[in-house]
Amino acid sequence: MTWTQNFTPVTDNLVLSSLAALIPILYFFWALTIKRMKGYIAGITTLLVALAVAVLIYGMPAGKAVMSASQGAVYGLLPIGWIIITSVFLYKMTVKSGQFNIIRSSVLSLTEDRRLQALLVAFSFGAFLEGAAGFGAPVAISAALLVGLGFNPLYAAGICLIANTAPVAFGAVGIPIIAMEGPTGIAAMEISKMVGRQLPFLSAFIPLYLILIMTGWKRSLEVLPAILVSGFSFAITQYLSSNFLGPELPDILSALVSLFALAIFLKFWKPKTIFRFASEETAAAVEPLYPAEAETKYTKWQIFHAWSPFLLLTLFITIWGMNPIKPALSGHYEGNNALLGGINEIGKLLTFQIEVPGLHNAIIGSDGLPIAAFYKIELLGAAGTAILLAAIVTKFIVHMSAKDVYSTFVEAMKELAKPILMISAVVAFAYVTNASGMSTTLGMTLAKSGDLFPFFAPVLGWLGVFITGSDTSANLLFGSLQKVTALKVGMEPVLALGANSSGGVTGKMISPQSIAIACAAVGLAGRESELLRFTLKHSLFLLLLVCVITFLQNGVLSWMIP
Repeated sequence: MTWTQNFTPVTDNLVLSSLAALIPILYFFWALTIKRMKGYIAGITTLLVALAVAVLIYGMPAGKAVMSASQGAVYGLLPIGWIIITSVFLYKMTVKSGQFNIIRSSVLSLTEDRRLQALLVAFSFGAFLEGAAGFGAPVAISAALLVGLGFNPLYAAGICLIANTAPVAFGAVGIPIIAMEGPTGIAAMEISKMVGRQLPFLSAFIPLYLILIMTGWKRSLEVLPAILVSGFSFAITQYLSSNFLGPELPDILSALVSLFALAIFLKFWKPKTIFRFASEETAAAVEPLYPAEAETKYTKWQIFHAWSPFLLLTLFITIWGMNPIKPALSGHYEGNNALLGGINEIGKLLTFQIEVPGLHNAIIGSDGLPIAAFYKIELLGAAGTAILLAAIVTKFIVHMSAKDVYSTFVEAMKELAKPILMISAVVAFAYVTNASGMSTTLGMTLAKSGDLFPFFAPVLGWLGVFITGSDTSANLLFGSLQKVTALKVGMEPVLALGANSSGGVTGKMISPQSIAIACAAVGLAGRESELLRFTLKHSLFLLLLVCVITFLQNGVLSWMIP
């Protein structure tokens, strides 16, 4: 039997229905920021609250609500959970084999300054991983690297989440932008151009904002030249590539240009003072920081050898995202190449798309059409599998025994059990929110803002990414609504779609999935509430900037719309 979504279940009143739809979200904030529950407990109880609202208020059949939760839980395990496990596993291999000491030394040879390390690792390298893989890998890897360099774990996670704002809209080889073309009918290239005329303003600002958070104005001005090199090289490349090449490469190209530009710049320029955290300065008064690195000079070959696991990771996840390799890995290749055809056959065997019992085509959406629902499992095509292969090759490069590799993998699995439980719960919550119609109710309410809609359009994207943890999902969720509302209020549809994607990037740092991934990567499972309190104010401030940019582009800056 089918069930039709009702977006105004409370006395047919949109405002009251929106208040009901907000209950699970408000509960989640309360559970983490005020009650300070452990992340997995907050995630599970939020899921239960969402199920209760879906069934008791929205009238969703209980069976369908539970099955939509199961669909989300499976997605939380694969691909998201799989990426986290393999990323942390690879990082632990470099630590246990001693190679991370050389990696740390190589970064210190460029600079011992914590401000500049944050720009290199959190901003530039993290953006590259976002462009190549997405789905949590950037924060997981870059935060772990910063911890290895000596950053406080909570601080490292927060810095990496904020730095990850710049690349999210074009993350995972442009998928968030490409995905919006289907439901809206607007060419991905046009949306790419629009986002490329919004996000570079934020991208140029983020490096300065990161250092301001870390040190304040005075210490930020000390490294202003490096900040300008990092931010503007990224932003200019992001604009040019998004407007003239398309949505697939802006992150990868911008990150590489930014990374190499800053690394080369630091060969010729150094800050007058080296910034370290207060705790490090106290420790340095007793004994030197990193004495081993200070005494050991590594050769270029040793440094390359130590970095090779992450170079392999980069290579594998880049290949995994390329066309036509990507469709072949998932069993969807239709060309004539024999090698890719063989990979395609393996991809078919390892790709499962199973209808969700009692849910597939059993819910009628806002467009009057049934909504498809599948458990989609891509074992070969998942980015986590690419990272695992990088780890397998790394085993031979760093000469770890099979026994040590196995114990390292088991150790990573044990450490990540509760964080992945939280991730599965919050993704399940997102799926229940979407299937019941709660997300659409909230979107419809914001769409009632009339002439102020250009200002509030990014809030829809922010809300979508907070709920789903994905700019791609937020674009699919609210893309059509943005277009229809824009036409009603006299706003260019492509501006509304760009605002959805650009606004969404500011919600990534507070998404329950992102919070759980970051805490898991740095060994802080159970302290998700602290991390959310750290990122929340920054998320709201950056969202405000995107809202202002969009509002101005709808009026005095309308010449910027493609």
